[in-house]
Amino acid sequence: MKQPQAHHILKTNNLSIGYRSKQAETLIAKNIDIEVREAELVAVIGVNGIGKSTFLRTISGVQNSLAGKVLVNNRTLEDINAPDLAALISLVLTNQPISKNLSVFELVALGRQPYTNWIGSLSKNDLRQIKKALMLVSIEELQHKKCYELSDGQMQKVLIARAIAQNTPLIILDEPTTHLDLYHKAYVLKLLKKLTRKTKKAIVFASHEINLAIQLCDRIILMQDEAIITGTPQELLESGAFSKVFPKDLIIFDKASASFKIKS
Repeated sequence: MKQPQAHHILKTNNLSIGYRSKQAETLIAKNIDIEVREAELVAVIGVNGIGKSTFLRTISGVQNSLAGKVLVNNRTLEDINAPDLAALISLVLTNQPISKNLSVFELVALGRQPYTNWIGSLSKNDLRQIKKALMLVSIEELQHKKCYELSDGQMQKVLIARAIAQNTPLIILDEPTTHLDLYHKAYVLKLLKKLTRKTKKAIVFASHEINLAIQLCDRIILMQDEAIITGTPQELLESGAFSKVFPKDLIIFDKASASFKIKS
């Protein structure tokens, strides 16, 4: 019997992204039609400056779109108020201001802010969600440490745990492997993959780790100057889309190994 298809957590219709001021409008990309289903790990990849962060800020409601629609659980962003949006999307941006004097537990507990009362008291359910997040990311032993005592890799896991504690169907992360060595880059992306399977949440993240994304992701959103292409790694591999990511004078895509290599 054919399995029912997972429903869409995120969908865009004819989306245009960029910046608008009183003087001008700067278009970064247009005609963006993407779908992200529950339990999917989706990477947004492309060269520096192509607009990955702008795309993430737009689909999360931090930044207005220039045109088109973004839907989360079949509701357009324009129709979702701030408290409801915080229950739908967890967001981890690069360089977010964070007090490293907080303990790991306290930082993860901030993920429960959309649900706590006006004095921020944690309910039994809040504590249960925090404990679950710490367990899923395997950082229970760190919960009493101060954040300034953590390595970059540990801190990244704490931020992921905070997003999980928020208990939203969609998690969006901007370059979660920045400043990590190759081992910890792979560790974090494998962790994200595991979390989609265990929690059924959809996770969308921007990354420069294209080789790892090809190996681990269910779907890839490939941002290029002329178009935004989306598909499974295998679909993009067969279409030849990866060969157009970088100028061919230095980096080439080797189809046989499904990876980027330095041109000899």
